[in-house]
Amino acid sequence: MNTRSSLPQIHADVDAMVQAHVKPGMHLHLATNPSRPNALIHALARNFRHKNPRFTISTTALQGSGHALALAGVIERAITCFAGDNYPSPRPNRIYQNLLAGKPFVLEQWSILSLVQRLMAAALGSQYAVTRSLVGSDLERAKEDVLFTIPDPAQPSESITLLRSLAPDLTLVHGVCADDRGNVLLCAPTGEGHWGALAARGGVIASVERIVPRAVIDAHADRVLVPGHRVVGLCEARFGAHPQSLRTCGIGDIPSYRDDYAALLEIVERFRTAPDAEAWFRDWVAPPRGHDAYLAHLGEERLHALSAVPERKAAPAPQGEPTVAERLIALAARQIVDLVLERDYQTILAGIGISHIAAWVAAKQLERRGVHVRLLAELGFYGMDPHPGDVYLFSQLHMGHCEQLAGVAEILGCYVAGQASKCLGVLGAGEIDPKGNINSTRTNTGKYIIGSGGANDIASTVDCLLVAREGKNRLVREVAYTTSPGRNVLGVVTPFGRFGRTTPEEPLSLSTWLPVGSEGEATPSASVERWSDWPLPVESVSTEADIRDDERALIWEIDAEGVYRR
Repeated sequence: MNTRSSLPQIHADVDAMVQAHVKPGMHLHLATNPSRPNALIHALARNFRHKNPRFTISTTALQGSGHALALAGVIERAITCFAGDNYPSPRPNRIYQNLLAGKPFVLEQWSILSLVQRLMAAALGSQYAVTRSLVGSDLERAKEDVLFTIPDPAQPSESITLLRSLAPDLTLVHGVCADDRGNVLLCAPTGEGHWGALAARGGVIASVERIVPRAVIDAHADRVLVPGHRVVGLCEARFGAHPQSLRTCGIGDIPSYRDDYAALLEIVERFRTAPDAEAWFRDWVAPPRGHDAYLAHLGEERLHALSAVPERKAAPAPQGEPTVAERLIALAARQIVDLVLERDYQTILAGIGISHIAAWVAAKQLERRGVHVRLLAELGFYGMDPHPGDVYLFSQLHMGHCEQLAGVAEILGCYVAGQASKCLGVLGAGEIDPKGNINSTRTNTGKYIIGSGGANDIASTVDCLLVAREGKNRLVREVAYTTSPGRNVLGVVTPFGRFGRTTPEEPLSLSTWLPVGSEGEATPSASVERWSDWPLPVESVSTEADIRDDERALIWEIDAEGVYRR
């Protein structure tokens, strides 16, 4: 007779819970909902630092507090889609530069949707998942969990790939609240949703802002995403997602809190050198510092400020000549507007960085012309009207200005890759070649960049526009690694003009040119030769109009602090 209680074990803190349930050598999944279980990540790092055997870690991204795991040496193998920093825009982190050589751990790279699809398959009791992502990219190659690719029986011109499901031993989650039965409540947007939690063979250990009476959970049963019978360990961890945000919907009178941008930037800065990174670990993670000490180090005044909506700052009037970044945003917005009007796209999915600012500008311009196009973000944002003054793509402040809040499966799976999709993807890239292939994975010297994130899922399934800074190291003859295939790329926008093509088989060529005044190039061909490694000559090029005052005013209104436009 099985007498084991189905109720979870409730622990005093995250360290006690990690010590009780996590065993060396496990496969641990770090859920993205869309916040990550950062208090648990810190506990994992400090309790297992330099111990063997190490863990297999799966997660959609290693960023922010996740760097503590790499620094602690607890990862043997990582199954992920991104490793680096993403605030305010994606950038490499020094600690991962030798990942492709297996240091500090072995890397297995996926796209966000394909990883979530593998978790979904395991949660549904299937050994296999089917995806339209990965095809034609280097992400598809040399993986034992990519079984085969075949023509799609429903659309022979397209291909589908069979993947093995992904079932971790244990999944780590941070939720809004839970009851003593283990039911964990999450608020949308949900990122990967409950799939990682339900895929775990051994169940879930969850930290929450507060353990609440059962009546609170029962009153919000429509929101409970992790059912109690899957939760084996539970504890409270106030601000357990910090430095990321957490949306609570006011349930149980638990306050929401915003991303701590200062903390995220501190991580970026202090990981530039090994001694500074070690000092950051000592200051914020290492024993005897537990989660209570972490909060005390932050201070109640700082924590309280994160729960308040900041005052909107007035947008400054544009000054001086347009910067290179402003030129790029304005030209990209023009191209987005042209494509939406020409092809009747209903949604725009923009990747993080200058590409999402261009998409936001274009959406405002279209709205002024009476055309409503919905902005999407991959972690669960649909119909965004970005909160004024906050340019971070995944800011919690945008969540209150959305037509719908969902998850990765809905956004990347249904609204982007779905059968009835009329979506335009707007993406950035580390490298782009004339075929439209995108590289955000490795440099030509073998150093790791950041990985795919959701870019491969978008480029694999819908029409795309690429937004790229100029430079021979960006516009290259051939990418060093195909992170995302170029078959759906309609064009590329640079600060000196727009590139396009009429068929996917043609190479991209300059179609419009923006002169740069008396010190700039005298001809379109001269610009292409100076700022790219793409082939010449350039023919049939029209001249772009100068950046208008109204375009600059809108860019400055959206990016008041100049995070992207400088």
